Amino acid sequence: MSFLSASLDRIKPSPTIAVSTKAAELKAAGKDVIGLGAGEPDFDTPDHIKEAAIKAIWDGQTKYTAVDGTPACKAAIVEKFKRENGLSFETNQISVNSGGKHTIYNAMVATLNPGDEVVIPTPYWVSYPDITLLAGGTPVFVPTSIDTNFKMTPEALEAAITPKTKWLIFNSPSNPSGAAYTESEIKALGEVLKRHDHVWVFADDIYEHICYEGFEFKTIAAVVPEIAHRTLTMNGVAKAFAMTGWRIGYAAGDAKLIKAMAKVQSQSTSNPCSISQAATVAALLGPQDYLAERAAVFQARRDLVVGMLGKAEGISCPTPEGAFYVYPSIAGCIGKTSPSGRKIATDEDFVTYILEDYGLAAVHGEAFGLSPHFRMSYATSTEALTTACERIQEACARLK
Repeated sequence: MSFLSASLDRIKPSPTIAVSTKAAELKAAGKDVIGLGAGEPDFDTPDHIKEAAIKAIWDGQTKYTAVDGTPACKAAIVEKFKRENGLSFETNQISVNSGGKHTIYNAMVATLNPGDEVVIPTPYWVSYPDITLLAGGTPVFVPTSIDTNFKMTPEALEAAITPKTKWLIFNSPSNPSGAAYTESEIKALGEVLKRHDHVWVFADDIYEHICYEGFEFKTIAAVVPEIAHRTLTMNGVAKAFAMTGWRIGYAAGDAKLIKAMAKVQSQSTSNPCSISQAATVAALLGPQDYLAERAAVFQARRDLVVGMLGKAEGISCPTPEGAFYVYPSIAGCIGKTSPSGRKIATDEDFVTYILEDYGLAAVHGEAFGLSPHFRMSYATSTEALTTACERIQEACARLK
């Protein structure tokens, strides 16, 4: 009998973390490696947020807090949702967690029973299905394609819903594709959801502030108010505010669900870091002008990467509306052979080829549920991205 839990057999380690770890190991060994796998902005946390955290330390805010967030942090989140999304909540409808992944985990563990289904469009963030499985649920995947700009259609959503469906996980802008749903597209999905009142919606809005070319972000609870009572809206400070290491995610929704998530949290991590919560207050209530400035930098990088990858033989790269990833198709590379004789039969073969032969660490599409693709983060310097794209162009040109 194995000493380890059988539930571990249902999941796998995070592929994105594995790629970042491998890149760091190769760099430490003196290899010339460009990491393209991490979903982490290369900007620093703004100074006013750092200063708020330092002040919190000197003010003695170093003790346990309420399990799912301080009153000040919850109040700042309530204000954020009202100001930016037109959503009204009370503080008992707010959950503060140790990162967005923690928020998802709490929600799924608090609600899923064996046999419950969670609808997840592909390509998906790698943790959605594994957290579902760990919580005892069953992922139900809704395929999308490059032809639909990686967006789920109302017809595909309707076909995926069964009497066992408990959640739809809805991520816009998307990791890994960068696809972002317009207000009209969200309304069309809402018409389906209004017909199925047993289905709850987990709205992952973590890339809300990273949208391009005037794209107007809308969250589903505001666009389809008829389903707001069964929508959990998740966000966080990691991506837009460059606070990945501070580990704060948060969500707003039904008070009974929030209470259930707090119960899970009380027996796992307990409260999020008190210092990080003070920093989050400063992030949400302080200056916001730099968010658009940073999004403009990401857009310039996106345009560089899309343009250069579009010139690589065998690659087709759509232009994402948000986030900081591209998800190019490598269908034109499949079946070819590298100069060393490596057969490129899968997208995992391709990312192994560009890592070992060209020092580029990216994540293969199979990890996100849609092949043959790979995910490349452009949350790094223009110089590094230019070099990386030149290497990919060369790598593709040398395939025969």
